[in-house]
Amino acid sequence: MKFALDDFVKNCRAAVCGPDSQEEIRELVAEAVSDPGQVLQELGVPELGGLNTLYHAPDLTILNIVWAPGMTLHPHNHCMWADIGIYGGSEENNFYQRTPAGLVQQGQKLLGLGEVAPLHEDVIHSVHNPESKLTAAIHVYGGDFFEAPRSEWDPQTLEEHPFDIEHTRAVFAEANERMREGDS
Repeated sequence: MKFALDDFVKNCRAAVCGPDSQEEIRELVAEAVSDPGQVLQELGVPELGGLNTLYHAPDLTILNIVWAPGMTLHPHNHCMWADIGIYGGSEENNFYQRTPAGLVQQGQKLLGLGEVAPLHEDVIHSVHNPESKLTAAIHVYGGDFFEAPRSEWDPQTLEEHPFDIEHTRAVFAEANERMREGDS
Protein backbone atom coordinates (compact mmCIF):
# COMPACT_ATOMS: atom_id res chain seq x y z
CA MET A 1 0.00 0.00 0.00
CA LYS A 2 1.28 3.45 -0.90
CA PHE A 3 2.04 5.75 2.04
CA ALA A 4 0.32 9.12 1.69
CA LEU A 5 0.92 11.63 4.47
CA ASP A 6 -2.52 13.26 4.20
CA ASP A 7 -4.25 9.89 4.51
CA PHE A 8 -1.98 8.83 7.37
CA VAL A 9 -2.78 12.02 9.32
CA LYS A 10 -6.50 11.66 8.59
CA ASN A 11 -6.49 8.05 9.80
CA CYS A 12 -4.52 8.94 12.95
CA ARG A 13 -6.95 11.80 13.67
CA ALA A 14 -9.87 9.36 13.43
CA ALA A 15 -8.10 6.74 15.56
CA VAL A 16 -7.08 9.11 18.36
CA CYS A 17 -10.77 9.58 19.18
CA GLY A 18 -11.35 5.84 19.67
CA PRO A 19 -11.21 3.76 22.86
CA ASP A 20 -8.07 1.85 21.71
CA SER A 21 -6.34 4.84 20.16
CA GLN A 22 -2.74 3.83 20.87
CA GLU A 23 -3.23 0.32 19.48
CA GLU A 24 -5.08 1.60 16.40
CA ILE A 25 -2.36 4.15 15.72
CA ARG A 26 0.35 1.54 16.33
CA GLU A 27 -1.26 -0.50 13.53
CA LEU A 28 -1.28 2.56 11.24
CA VAL A 29 2.40 3.23 11.99
CA ALA A 30 3.25 -0.45 11.39
CA GLU A 31 1.49 -0.36 8.04
CA ALA A 32 3.33 2.85 7.09
CA VAL A 33 6.83 1.59 7.93
CA SER A 34 6.22 -1.87 6.45
CA ASP A 35 7.35 -0.30 3.14
CA PRO A 36 10.11 2.16 4.08
CA GLY A 37 10.65 3.11 0.44
CA GLN A 38 7.12 4.49 0.21
CA VAL A 39 7.68 6.65 3.32
CA LEU A 40 10.95 7.95 1.87
CA GLN A 41 9.21 8.71 -1.40
CA GLU A 42 6.48 10.70 0.37
CA LEU A 43 8.60 12.47 3.02
CA GLY A 44 11.85 12.71 1.06
CA VAL A 45 15.25 11.28 1.81
CA PRO A 46 16.53 12.94 4.99
CA GLU A 47 19.78 14.85 4.82
CA LEU A 48 20.04 16.14 8.41
CA GLY A 49 18.82 15.16 11.84
CA GLY A 50 15.81 16.98 13.24
CA LEU A 51 12.36 17.09 14.77
CA ASN A 52 10.11 17.61 11.77
CA THR A 53 6.46 18.28 12.57
CA LEU A 54 4.01 16.50 10.28
CA TYR A 55 0.89 17.26 12.37
CA HIS A 56 0.33 19.06 15.65
CA ALA A 57 -2.84 19.44 17.74
CA PRO A 58 -3.68 19.30 21.47
CA ASP A 59 -4.59 15.60 21.28
CA LEU A 60 -2.14 14.33 18.64
CA THR A 61 1.37 15.12 17.42
CA ILE A 62 3.02 13.37 14.48
CA LEU A 63 6.75 13.89 14.01
CA ASN A 64 9.27 12.73 11.46
CA ILE A 65 12.32 12.39 13.69
CA VAL A 66 15.68 11.96 12.01
CA TRP A 67 18.62 11.01 14.21
CA ALA A 68 22.13 12.02 13.09
CA PRO A 69 24.78 9.27 13.07
CA GLY A 70 25.87 8.35 16.60
CA MET A 71 23.48 10.89 18.13
CA THR A 72 22.15 10.38 21.66
CA LEU A 73 19.21 12.25 23.16
CA HIS A 74 19.21 12.59 26.95
CA PRO A 75 16.69 10.72 29.14
CA HIS A 76 13.23 12.26 28.96
CA ASN A 77 9.57 11.41 29.39
CA HIS A 78 6.54 12.33 27.33
CA CYS A 79 3.68 12.06 29.88
CA MET A 80 1.61 10.67 27.00
CA TRP A 81 1.68 7.45 24.99
CA ALA A 82 3.70 7.21 21.79
CA ASP A 83 4.07 4.83 18.85
CA ILE A 84 7.44 4.82 17.07
CA GLY A 85 8.04 3.27 13.65
CA ILE A 86 11.46 3.05 11.96
CA TYR A 87 11.69 3.61 8.20
CA GLY A 88 15.46 4.09 7.96
CA GLY A 89 18.34 2.86 10.13
CA SER A 90 17.80 1.80 13.74
CA GLU A 91 16.99 3.43 17.07
CA GLU A 92 18.29 2.23 20.44
CA ASN A 93 16.01 3.06 23.36
CA ASN A 94 17.34 2.88 26.92
CA PHE A 95 14.56 2.74 29.51
CA TYR A 96 14.73 4.17 33.01
CA GLN A 97 12.74 4.00 36.22
CA ARG A 98 12.45 6.48 39.06
CA THR A 99 13.69 5.08 42.37
CA PRO A 100 14.25 6.67 45.79
CA ALA A 101 17.95 6.84 44.82
CA GLY A 102 17.18 8.56 41.51
CA LEU A 103 16.86 7.45 37.90
CA VAL A 104 18.05 3.89 37.17
CA GLN A 105 18.37 2.23 33.76
CA GLN A 106 15.94 -0.70 33.53
CA GLY A 107 16.36 -2.08 30.03
CA GLN A 108 17.02 -1.47 26.38
CA LYS A 109 15.34 -2.11 23.04
CA LEU A 110 16.84 -1.79 19.58
CA LEU A 111 14.29 -0.94 16.89
CA GLY A 112 15.26 -1.87 13.37
CA LEU A 113 13.93 -1.07 9.93
CA GLY A 114 10.17 -1.59 9.74
CA GLU A 115 9.75 -2.17 13.48
CA VAL A 116 7.27 -0.36 15.72
CA ALA A 117 7.35 0.16 19.48
CA PRO A 118 4.54 1.44 21.66
CA LEU A 119 5.59 3.56 24.64
CA HIS A 120 3.22 4.00 27.57
CA GLU A 121 2.63 7.42 29.06
CA ASP A 122 4.89 6.84 32.06
CA VAL A 123 7.98 5.71 30.09
CA ILE A 124 11.29 7.46 30.64
CA HIS A 125 13.83 6.77 27.90
CA SER A 126 16.87 8.04 26.06
CA VAL A 127 17.44 7.45 22.35
CA HIS A 128 20.66 6.63 20.53
CA ASN A 129 21.33 6.16 16.82
CA PRO A 130 23.93 3.36 16.71
CA GLU A 131 24.30 3.73 12.93
CA SER A 132 26.96 5.59 10.94
CA LYS A 133 24.09 6.96 8.84
CA LEU A 134 20.86 8.83 9.55
CA THR A 135 18.01 6.99 11.25
CA ALA A 136 14.48 8.07 10.36
CA ALA A 137 11.28 7.34 12.27
CA ILE A 138 7.65 8.33 12.46
CA HIS A 139 6.72 9.19 16.05
CA VAL A 140 3.04 9.59 16.90
CA TYR A 141 2.14 11.02 20.33
CA GLY A 142 -1.25 10.95 22.04
CA GLY A 143 -1.11 14.61 23.00
CA ASP A 144 0.70 17.88 22.46
CA PHE A 145 4.38 16.93 22.29
CA PHE A 146 5.50 20.57 22.46
CA GLU A 147 3.32 21.89 25.30
CA ALA A 148 2.87 18.98 27.73
CA PRO A 149 4.70 19.58 31.01
CA ARG A 150 7.32 16.87 31.37
CA SER A 151 10.92 16.23 32.33
CA GLU A 152 14.37 15.61 30.96
CA TRP A 153 17.43 14.38 32.82
CA ASP A 154 21.05 15.43 32.54
CA PRO A 155 22.77 12.49 30.83
CA GLN A 156 25.78 12.65 33.19
CA THR A 157 24.25 13.41 36.59
CA LEU A 158 20.69 12.18 35.89
CA GLU A 159 19.44 15.35 37.59
CA GLU A 160 15.83 16.08 36.61
CA HIS A 161 14.84 19.35 34.92
CA PRO A 162 11.70 20.59 33.13
CA PHE A 163 11.75 19.50 29.49
CA ASP A 164 13.11 22.22 27.21
CA ILE A 165 12.35 21.83 23.50
CA GLU A 166 15.04 24.38 22.62
CA HIS A 167 17.64 22.31 24.48
CA THR A 168 16.48 19.27 22.47
CA ARG A 169 16.72 21.22 19.20
CA ALA A 170 20.27 22.24 20.20
CA VAL A 171 21.20 18.55 20.68
CA PHE A 172 20.02 17.88 17.11
CA ALA A 173 21.94 20.91 15.79
CA GLU A 174 25.15 19.78 17.54
CA ALA A 175 24.75 16.25 16.13
CA ASN A 176 24.25 17.68 12.64
CA GLU A 177 27.40 19.77 13.03
CA ARG A 178 29.38 16.67 14.03
CA MET A 179 27.96 14.86 11.00
CA ARG A 180 28.96 17.73 8.67
CA GLU A 181 32.46 17.84 10.14
CA GLY A 182 32.78 14.10 9.55
CA ASP A 183 31.90 14.63 5.86
CA SER A 184 34.68 17.15 5.25
